[in-house]
Amino acid sequence: MGCGMAREDCFKVTEEYELMEFLQVKLPDKSRNGIKALLKHGQISIDNQVVSQFNYPLKIGQQVKVTWTKPAAENCRAQKVNIIFEDQHLIVVDKQAGLLSIATGREQEQTAYSILSAHVKRENPDNKIFVVHRLDRDTSGVMMFAKSENVQQLLQSDWKRVVVERSYICVVEGLVRQAQGTITSWLKESKTLVMYSSRNPDSGQKAVTHYQVLKQTKSYSLLEVKLETGRKNQIRVHMHDLGHSIIGDKKYGAKTNPVKRLGLHAKVLAFYHPITGERLRYESPVPQEFLRLFKQSAR
Repeated sequence: MGCGMAREDCFKVTEEYELMEFLQVKLPDKSRNGIKALLKHGQISIDNQVVSQFNYPLKIGQQVKVTWTKPAAENCRAQKVNIIFEDQHLIVVDKQAGLLSIATGREQEQTAYSILSAHVKRENPDNKIFVVHRLDRDTSGVMMFAKSENVQQLLQSDWKRVVVERSYICVVEGLVRQAQGTITSWLKESKTLVMYSSRNPDSGQKAVTHYQVLKQTKSYSLLEVKLETGRKNQIRVHMHDLGHSIIGDKKYGAKTNPVKRLGLHAKVLAFYHPITGERLRYESPVPQEFLRLFKQSAR
C-alpha cells in the first residue's frame, strides 16, 4: 500500500505484532539482516516517528512506514554526526572529532546542533532541538539532544539521577603507575577561559573523575574514565592534574599529538528515558587510531 510519496511504502497494523515479525510478513523479499539494516539506517517509522528497535511492540491502528532511500540519516553521517537513536522526544548521536556541539560566540560554522536542527525540520519546519549537554569540539562519541524544551528541562534538572553511566576512553601521555584511582577537585575558569583545579571547596565547582588503566606502552596509557560530575573540560584538567595530559591536548599540557586529534572519546551514555522511564544505553566504538597506538609493545 503506497503512502502517496516516492520510494515509500506504508502498512496499517491490524494485529498485534513485534516490529520484526510484522516487517517479515510485509516484506517477504527482505532477509532478516536486510530488515535490520533498514532499522539501523532509520528507514522504518511508526506513526511518523523513526524506530530502530526490532522487537518494538506494535499496536492495532498504527501505521508503519518503510522509506527506501536513506536521506536524513545518511546526510547527517556525511556531516560528521551519526544518529544512533531517535524518537519524538530525543536524538542520541555519535559525533566525530572536529565538530562543535553548538556555536560559540559569533561563529557560524556547522555544528552538531545545526545539522540535527536541519534534520528534524525536514519532517516539519516547526520542529526544534534543544541542547542537553556538550562534548568539546575535538572529543568524539555519544551525546544527546532533546526535541522539546520540556524534555530538555526534565533531563537537565535531574541529570544526576537520569544519567546512570557516562564513560569515556582517553589516551594519555606516559605510563600511569596506579591501575585505578579517583581525582577530586574544585574547577574554576581563568580569565583566558582555561579551567584549573582548586583544592578549596568554597572556590569553584566540585568535580570527581574515576579512572582505570586498560592498556599501556612505554609512551602512552589507554584509560577508561567515568564521570561522577560533568564539568567543563573536567577529564582534560584531571588528567593534567594526574601528570598525564591527554594526547593532542596542548591547552592542558600535552607534548605529543600522535593521532592528530584530541585523544578523548565519549564511549557510553546510559540513562532513563525522561518520558517512558525505560533504561537506555548507547555505546560508540573506541576509535581505531587510539587502539593502533597499543598494538605493538603493549604491556
